[in-house]
Amino acid sequence: MSNNNIIELKNITVEFDGEKVLDDLNLSIKDKEFVTLLGQSGCGKTTTLRIIAGFIQPQTGDVFFDGKSELGIPPHKRPVNTVFQRYALFPNYNVYDNIAFGLRVSKVPKKEIDERVKAMLKLVNLEGFEKRSITKLSGGQQQRVAIARAVINQPKVLLLDEPLAALDLKLRKDMQNELKNIQKKLGITFIYVTHDQEEALSLSDTVVVMHEGKIQQIGTPIDIYNEPENAFVADFIGESNIIDGIMKADYKVALVGKTFDCLDKGFEHNEPVDVVIRPEDVDIVPVEKGMLVGEVTSVLFRGVHYEIIIDVEGFKWMIQTTDESKVGDKVGLYIEPDAIHVMKKSKYSGKYGDYSSYSDEMDRMSDVNEVEE
Repeated sequence: MSNNNIIELKNITVEFDGEKVLDDLNLSIKDKEFVTLLGQSGCGKTTTLRIIAGFIQPQTGDVFFDGKSELGIPPHKRPVNTVFQRYALFPNYNVYDNIAFGLRVSKVPKKEIDERVKAMLKLVNLEGFEKRSITKLSGGQQQRVAIARAVINQPKVLLLDEPLAALDLKLRKDMQNELKNIQKKLGITFIYVTHDQEEALSLSDTVVVMHEGKIQQIGTPIDIYNEPENAFVADFIGESNIIDGIMKADYKVALVGKTFDCLDKGFEHNEPVDVVIRPEDVDIVPVEKGMLVGEVTSVLFRGVHYEIIIDVEGFKWMIQTTDESKVGDKVGLYIEPDAIHVMKKSKYSGKYGDYSSYSDEMDRMSDVNEVEE
C-alpha cells in the first residue's frame, strides 16, 4: 500500500434488507486530499462516509487507516470527525463552549483549551463571537462552529455529509470558498459528500462519481468533465450531447451519417461508441458552413448565455452560445476535433444525452433538494 494513502477501502459490500447499497467498492484516499463523493440520492455515497466513520460495518471488505485495519474500531477511536447536514450543535451552549466541548471531555488543560478555541475561532472567521448564543447565529455561522468543533480535536480526516445543503445559494458559494481555505490551512484530508455537481467540481482535488453502489469514475474535476468514462458520468457532470457513433479508424468517428476528425484512438474498426459533445463546444454557423444542419426548437436565456435546442434528424442537441437564434431558424453546427470525446458503450448507452424532453420546468424539478439514503 502506498504510504501517502491515508484511507483504503477494499472490496466493501453493504446490504440493507437484501439490497446492495455498496457493491464491491474499492477506494484509496491520499493524505491532505480534498475528495468529494458525488452522486444522486441513493447511490451509496453517505453509506461510504459512514463506513469510514465507523457508524456502519460492511458485510464484506476492510477499511484501512495508514495501513492498519479499522474493522470493529468504534467511531470515537478512529482518527476522523464528522460534520453532518444538521450541525448537531448544543443550543444551550454558547459558541466558545460548543467548540471547546470535545477538549473538555478529553480533560485537556484549561489554558490549552483556551488557546486552541481562539485559534479555531480565527480559522473560521468567528473571532468576537465567543459568547454568542448558538440560536442567534445564521446558518453559515452555525456551519463554521460545527467545523471548528470537529477539527479542534485535530483529526487526520474530516468527513462532511452534505454540510451546505441547508444554506441558500449565495451563502453556499461563500462557504465553498471558506471550506477550501480551511482545508488548505489545516492540511488535513477532507472527504465531502454532495449531489451538487458544481460544488464537487469547484471544491475537490479528486471527484468520485457514484451510481447504484458502484464507483463510475475517479479523477480530477477537469478529467471528469473533459474525459467522462461512460454516458452516466458525461450526463451527470454538466450538460452533454451523447450521440451514437461508429469508430471508423483512429482519429475518425462517424455520427449522423458523416465522418468527423477526433482525437481518440485505440478502438476496434467499426466499433459502436458513444460520442460526447459538450453544449459550449459547438458553434452555430450559417447552413452552408455547417457540418450538420438542424432546426432551432427552443431558446432559453440563461443570463450569461443562451441555451438553444436544435433538432438534427430527430435528435435534439443542446448548444450554449452568446449568439441569439430564433425558434424555427435553420442553422449549421460546426464541431472542432477536440470537442469530440469518444467513449466505449456501457449499460448507460442510449439513456442520456438527447434533449427531446428538455424544458426549464424539468430542470427546476431536478434542483429540488434530495433526501440522502
